[in-house]
Amino acid sequence: MLPVGITCGIVEEERCLRLSWDYVKAVERAGGFPVPLMLFKTGSVRRALEMIRGLILSGGGDVDPYHFGEEPFPGCGEISPWRDEMELELARAAIEAEMPILGICRGAQVLNIALGGDIFQDIKLKGGQLLEHMQKAPAYYPYHSLKIKEGTKLGSIFSGKAELRVNSFHHQAIRKPGENLIISAVAADGVIEAVESTRHPFALGVQWHPEAMAGKNNPGGQELFDALLEAATRYR
Repeated sequence: MLPVGITCGIVEEERCLRLSWDYVKAVERAGGFPVPLMLFKTGSVRRALEMIRGLILSGGGDVDPYHFGEEPFPGCGEISPWRDEMELELARAAIEAEMPILGICRGAQVLNIALGGDIFQDIKLKGGQLLEHMQKAPAYYPYHSLKIKEGTKLGSIFSGKAELRVNSFHHQAIRKPGENLIISAVAADGVIEAVESTRHPFALGVQWHPEAMAGKNNPGGQELFDALLEAATRYR
């Protein structure tokens, strides 16, 4: 079983870590060995990457807009300075090492920021008619549709499907893709739902939560973890 690192959230007032077991189960179903990651010493990042064969940047709260050159605007939510610092360094080191990376929701945004892109601090700042992206439905339920760009890695993961229905739990979204990232899926309102690298062997970020859909055998869930583990078998 190949070890796959999964970043954890931080509950600072309780001095504890948080990670949904849906991530753990999805990695195990794909044949991997889940390794929860939380580091507080920046020098530990290289050592952590030596222990794993793939990296999942998990979902969670907002990224400090300082990291993409902005002041906080109304609508920006709670941030975790420790988590931001750790995950951005992990993402950049994994990109440099060409380690397989899957960014999920916040994790897709972290991947994008690590590569020099930016995000909407709140998707209301995008303007125009928006879909509801914070669903009031069970987490596994596919809530809205998205269009997958033809010829992308994401498209190949989903066997060439042009459309997919996914769940949705976010108020931020990618605005400008980072270096060597292309848009691989968009929602009907134009919100970017997935990005992928054109240079890295497997660096993919999705705005939905496939780990919550995977246990219910919904398309859009387990396939991403299977693809990550397949890439991990070719790493190193």
